[in-house]
Amino acid sequence: MSIDVLYQQGRRAASFGLSVSIGLGVVKLCGGLFGGSIALVSDAAHSLVDAVLSTFLLCALKWAERPADREHPYGHGRVEALAGQLIALILMALAVGIGWGVIAAFGNPYKAPKPFTLAIAALGAIVQEMLFQYTSRIARQSGSTALLATAWDYRLDALGSVAVLLGVAAARWGGPAWHWADHAAAFIVAATIFWVGASLLWENVQGLMDRQADPETLARARSEAQLVPGVRNVEKLRIRKAGLDLLVDIHIEVDPNLTVREGHTIAHRVKAHLIDSIPSVRDVLVHVEPDDGEPPTQSENA
Repeated sequence: MSIDVLYQQGRRAASFGLSVSIGLGVVKLCGGLFGGSIALVSDAAHSLVDAVLSTFLLCALKWAERPADREHPYGHGRVEALAGQLIALILMALAVGIGWGVIAAFGNPYKAPKPFTLAIAALGAIVQEMLFQYTSRIARQSGSTALLATAWDYRLDALGSVAVLLGVAAARWGGPAWHWADHAAAFIVAATIFWVGASLLWENVQGLMDRQADPETLARARSEAQLVPGVRNVEKLRIRKAGLDLLVDIHIEVDPNLTVREGHTIAHRVKAHLIDSIPSVRDVLVHVEPDDGEPPTQSENA
């Protein structure tokens, strides 16, 4: 699967999420306003913000896919990580807004939510969980942190709908003594959104700081490079993310008696093989070292 296909899948997932979020948001908002549930209104705000985030993600993926140019020789992939940061910040702001609204409305007179609010909350939980499963699968395949942030936002919406369902049920059937349950459900939604938003913000910051790739990706790149004829060892390996793309810096050891042209040919083969075998690899910088017969040190064998 090529990197272009991964970008296409990411855009398709974002478009699908956009449509679902708008539909759910409108249904929840109408249900909360006419059904008398502040928790459902808070959940509706979350779904409608999801639609805005999906729009940001679509634009970011389209921009990140643009090829490298003179001013951006490493491509535009980091736009995707910046979009992930923006999504995380918006989630945190949404959480603060929901929490403040819940506190402000806590003293309102008791009014039992309508029965249909329970059905809307249950439907929202089911649909959002299905959307999370689909989007997170595409995010794992593509390696998109922004898409993964959006996927976890869908999971939050599903869990929030469960909390809303419980809160609305308690407020409806528990009478005035359980008036607080609907507000508590909304506050739980806000607290969960804030926690995940903060976690996703930290994750995207790490990506922008060129954090080393995960051990599985490193092991695969190392083994694939060693399959190329003429490569005796991989002395050093660094992989960093730029959006959905992986940028590889690798030092290979070859026969010290080879000519410069022969070593150069092996380096080109390593680059081509890594790009062909690992779909997310966009570019590879290969440095050729003579094999002196000594094992690399711990610091070199990164």
